[in-house]
Amino acid sequence: MGYHKNEKDVRDVDSAEDNDYDVEVLGSKRGVVTDEVFGAITDNGPNYRSVGWLGTAVLMMKTQMGLGVLSMPAVFDTLGMIPGVLCLIAIAAITTWSDYIVGRWKLAHPDTYDIADVMMRIFGRFGYEVMNVAYTLFWIAVSGSAMLGLSTALNAVSSHGACTAVFVAVAAIIAMGLASIRTLGRISWLAWIGVTSIVVSILVLTVSVGVQDRPSAAPKEGLWEPEIKLFGNPSFTSAISAIGTLVFSYAGTPAFFSIVSEMRDPRHYTRSLVTCQTIITCVYLAIGIVVYYFCGAFVASPALGSAGTLMKKVCYGLAIPGLVSTVCLVTHLPAKQIFVRILRGSDHLTSNSIVHWATWIGCVAACTIIAYIIASAVPVFGGLVSLVGALLGTLMCFQPMGFMWLYLHREDERTTKWYLGVAWSTFVIVAGMFLMVSGTYGSIVDIKDSYAKYGGTAAWTCADNSGSV
Repeated sequence: MGYHKNEKDVRDVDSAEDNDYDVEVLGSKRGVVTDEVFGAITDNGPNYRSVGWLGTAVLMMKTQMGLGVLSMPAVFDTLGMIPGVLCLIAIAAITTWSDYIVGRWKLAHPDTYDIADVMMRIFGRFGYEVMNVAYTLFWIAVSGSAMLGLSTALNAVSSHGACTAVFVAVAAIIAMGLASIRTLGRISWLAWIGVTSIVVSILVLTVSVGVQDRPSAAPKEGLWEPEIKLFGNPSFTSAISAIGTLVFSYAGTPAFFSIVSEMRDPRHYTRSLVTCQTIITCVYLAIGIVVYYFCGAFVASPALGSAGTLMKKVCYGLAIPGLVSTVCLVTHLPAKQIFVRILRGSDHLTSNSIVHWATWIGCVAACTIIAYIIASAVPVFGGLVSLVGALLGTLMCFQPMGFMWLYLHREDERTTKWYLGVAWSTFVIVAGMFLMVSGTYGSIVDIKDSYAKYGGTAAWTCADNSGSV
């Protein structure tokens, strides 16, 4: 039994026998495997269908988990501990449902490679082109942000041993080299190292802030209190920016289409998703609550500096492998999307031909160079990433999945369960629109205020971006 193209057959997919699936669609003990996205997969080219369910789970985690997890204490400080935890759980629940719909859609429509393919089926060519641009811009912006994150770590461990522009260039070179690995199956080992690295780094930070006398940003002398707020009183823009941070922390959803497309058995996708979201949410909650409890309003920026100069170097040093794997994966994703679009339907997509390699290296190089230029040259790049996350990240994590459920179940019997599903899908679409519009407004206000106060940063700056403690 292979993929099921009829949406009504999706309910029966999970009960199918794995052996039948493996032989017909994946096994290929007899020769050529034909995939509805990549075409014929042979021993003469890359195997794009090689990721197991555990590898899938760790790739999902790596698209979401980075040093952004350390923004959770700041979110709790803005919203208050209780609203912050409740908002995080709510965002986790909605995005987990969105992620689940990705898997159901893939089983119903195996020819889907990315979110643009979904929009083509639902909204036609216009939706396809808009979402193609949105997907590419989003991941290139994230790639630029990852390059800056790696430069921050290199600055921290070297005590600003070189110009920041040099470290960003080093990050870009690393990104291009590792992102050129052609399959997610081969990248998954980097993701394992990366997730472990980030978790160890933030756990070391958590222990450090728990045993220290006071966080680095607290007053150096006299009594001090962490000033923990159970309920915050933020302005609208501050609150929506904090919620946008939570959304961005779960904004790996658009990448899940590409990841499930390279699974050996996409029916195991839900197992991978549950593993990913459970671990991610537990880490976010644990780090956010514990670090905020010990540091309160005195969380350093960046947060890895909260435990002092020495521990900042230790934590950033431990995090470097994780940051390397992040910049590799988030550069690989837009490059692969462009590459598949160019060569889809051609034998070059799964061969080792000159056309294949020239196109692939060209796509990786183009995405890397664009990400590097905007990360180094845009004076308000941090604000730009927030804006892209609010506008495009939300757009690809909420609204499409509501429309996908409605499309998949458009011919179902009108039962109470169906009406509840319609109500929930409509809620996700409306909530996504609200978060997108309000988050975009908040990001624009933040950019305006930040530029008025600090004037942005110089292009290709040498200034230390790791903070001081």
